[in-house]
Amino acid sequence: MNLSVTIEVWRKGQWYIAKCPELDFISQGTTREEAKSNLLEVIQIQFEEMSQIGALDEYLAECGYEKQNNTIILNTEMIGFEKYSLQVA
Repeated sequence: MNLSVTIEVWRKGQWYIAKCPELDFISQGTTREEAKSNLLEVIQIQFEEMSQIGALDEYLAECGYEKQNNTIILNTEMIGFEKYSLQVA
């Protein structure tokens, strides 16, 4: 199955944090590449486990995906990412 995802990479101190917002998965590593690799591994393991218990299709639907043939298509799309500075009390 083919699945397209977004990977966000953040730096927090000495760690790199990789997030997949569509699937709500997160991982970390000591380098950017390690964090991304760990995230892809987490996704693979979670999908295998959900598939074994019959929960994968339901999870994907909750995340906004649908299966078409051998491809998983996201029905939503991130159209922007902005940083703001807010003054808080």
